[in-house]
Amino acid sequence: MAEEIINRVANSKLKVVDLEDYYPKGNRILFDIKDWLLEGLVLREKEFRIFVAEHDWSQYQDCYVALHCSTDAIVPDWAYMLISIELQPYSKLSIIGTLENLESILYSEIISNLEVSEFKDAPVIIKGCSHKPVPSNALVLLSQKLKPIAKSIMFGEACSSVPLFKKK
Repeated sequence: MAEEIINRVANSKLKVVDLEDYYPKGNRILFDIKDWLLEGLVLREKEFRIFVAEHDWSQYQDCYVALHCSTDAIVPDWAYMLISIELQPYSKLSIIGTLENLESILYSEIISNLEVSEFKDAPVIIKGCSHKPVPSNALVLLSQKLKPIAKSIMFGEACSSVPLFKKK
């Protein structure tokens, strides 16, 4: 007779944190303003304001938007501010930067508000593999937040974790 398979990881005190579980729902949009610049390089205020005024901002409803310029144009801060003011009633968040910057900022806020009391004096594994774009910076922020309270911190999977920290 075959013996029953016992999941020792599930029965242990080991706590697994998968940042993918906290991934905020919503489309991510990379908004490139180069097409609103003269030859993709020069911002002319009057024309730029017309583009902003006539653009359909409602298409960004419940989206996360990263504002950037893909050319080497010098874009004044007020231009991004003007766009973000128009986006504000529709988007969940708008930032200046790349989609990677956007994810990093989203996760920074999530980790800052994360309740970690359940990890007090526990061995913790921060799961490494994910199918969603969890930024490396989020892993760093989480490990810093857990260090004061966790018994130990590891990275990876229960079967092959890398030890990072152990309380003395």
